[in-house]
Amino acid sequence: MSAGDWKDLYQAAVDGDLAKLEYHLAEGVDPNYQHPEILCTPLVASLIHGHDAIAHRLLAHGADPHLRSEFDDMTPLQAALRHGRGEFVALLRGLGAREPRQPFWWRWLPV
Repeated sequence: MSAGDWKDLYQAAVDGDLAKLEYHLAEGVDPNYQHPEILCTPLVASLIHGHDAIAHRLLAHGADPHLRSEFDDMTPLQAALRHGRGEFVALLRGLGAREPRQPFWWRWLPV
C-alpha cells in the first residue's frame, strides 16, 4: 500500500504546494482519481486556482487532459478557458483537448 494520500495531493493542487504534490505522486497516488467526497480532479483544481507549476507537473505525471471534473462539471480545457489560463488552453488543445459539444436539443431546455 502506498504512503501517499489523495486528499493531501488534491489539497496541494489547490494550495500550490509543489513539494507536497511531488511527494504524493512519487508515492503512487493517481492524479486522475476523483474522491467521492470531493469529485474534482487535481488538474482542474490547479487551473482554477492559477497554479501553473502544479498543472504542468500533473500533466507530466499522467493527469488526463480530457477528464471532466465531476463537481465543477468542467474539463481541464474548460477550466483553462474560464479562468484565463491562455498557456494551458494552447497546451491542452495541443494534447487533443476539445470543447465538448452540446447536443442539438440543448438550446430548447428550460433554464
